[in-house]
Amino acid sequence: MKKIINYSKNIFLLPIVAILMWTSCKVDVIDDPNNPGAGTISENASLSEIQNLVDGMESGMRDNLNSYFDGVGVIGREFYRYSTSDPRFTSDLLGKGNATLDSNTFYTTNPFASRYRVVKNTNILIKALQNTKATISEAERKAGIAYALTIQAYQLLMVFNQQYGNGIRVDVSDPERLGPFLSQDESLKAIQDSLNKADLDLNDNAARFPFTTSLYSNVADDFSKLNRAFAARVAIYRKDWAQANSALSESFFDINGDLTTGSYHLFSTAGGDQLNPQYFPQNSSGETRVVQPSFITDAQPGDTRVASKTSKRTATAFQDGLQSDYDFWVYQSNVAPIPLIRNEELILIYAEVKAQLGDVTNAKTAINVIRKAAGLPDYAGPTDLNSLIDEILDQRRYSLFGEGHRWIDMRRYDKLDQLPKDRPDDNVWTQFPRPANE
Repeated sequence: MKKIINYSKNIFLLPIVAILMWTSCKVDVIDDPNNPGAGTISENASLSEIQNLVDGMESGMRDNLNSYFDGVGVIGREFYRYSTSDPRFTSDLLGKGNATLDSNTFYTTNPFASRYRVVKNTNILIKALQNTKATISEAERKAGIAYALTIQAYQLLMVFNQQYGNGIRVDVSDPERLGPFLSQDESLKAIQDSLNKADLDLNDNAARFPFTTSLYSNVADDFSKLNRAFAARVAIYRKDWAQANSALSESFFDINGDLTTGSYHLFSTAGGDQLNPQYFPQNSSGETRVVQPSFITDAQPGDTRVASKTSKRTATAFQDGLQSDYDFWVYQSNVAPIPLIRNEELILIYAEVKAQLGDVTNAKTAINVIRKAAGLPDYAGPTDLNSLIDEILDQRRYSLFGEGHRWIDMRRYDKLDQLPKDRPDDNVWTQFPRPANE
């Protein structure tokens, strides 16, 4: 059964505090009691204000997802993003000719700023839960703070995925005294440590959050499974196979379970809500996403994932020396949910971990679960580590198509040179530049 909760999100904005001024005297700033600012929420939040903050955070997590997925998806040669109004999708992101990634344009600054905006709100939520005078138990308080730390870690991981060797700031709790940029390894370790710290207050905690979340579960111990799923992802990025194995065992990983079970961003047509930004109608022109042709030509015969994630166009789409006969069709409506992480990825993480630990039998078992679901026969290739990893990367390519993994996967195995270059003078980037204002 899918772990998707139909919970409509309301956009939360921290309102501007009203200031009264006269020429003859100085008047203190007065918080509007009907529209409390960030300071009021941090100092003495009501449960309804805390709920508003959580709603705003989860809405903010969806901001600029299109910039993020277009960035990693185009560089990872999963799809082309055609735009008649902005040629940078097919020039900068693909490294056309002398084009480079710009440190001060939308594909760099927008996802970076949006993720850190959510991180800022998680820090406000932590302070609000620490200082609220509302009646909540200590177990509920700890659970709520652990939820905030989990979401914070996930957002920081998205920043890291694009910044990579640049490293990221992890300590941003004091906007006046931001922590330093950590190294690549330090950044991932800090994210892992934050997830582990949060899980100490989630695992075996039967308390419900003092708010409602749409991301997985409202019970701390159950939400721990999502935390551990994120931890497993981070652990394989760190090549910490033992940690990944342990995290998987405590997550919602189920080798025989529904591949779609997981945590999702939800969308709706309700007033004030957001639509799925990765959706374009079939056969769109002007603004559209079309499949990088090698995804079609490299597929094994009978792989049902190709038909379920792409759509044959009525006419070939051309732009900037590129062409494709297939639409990107992973999201087939403007309210289709976008996964944060799901069981299909966890099964593939399990296969990778077992292969790295020398457990060929269980690695092949997991690979065959994915292959069977895709209508393919069991894996019959070589069972040395390199061959198994190549097979797992191939299955990840098709199972997680368009979900933001291909570029990262090929980078962490030093295989970026195997990604197809769409034109002879194109480049495959390793990372985005650090935003100019940083």
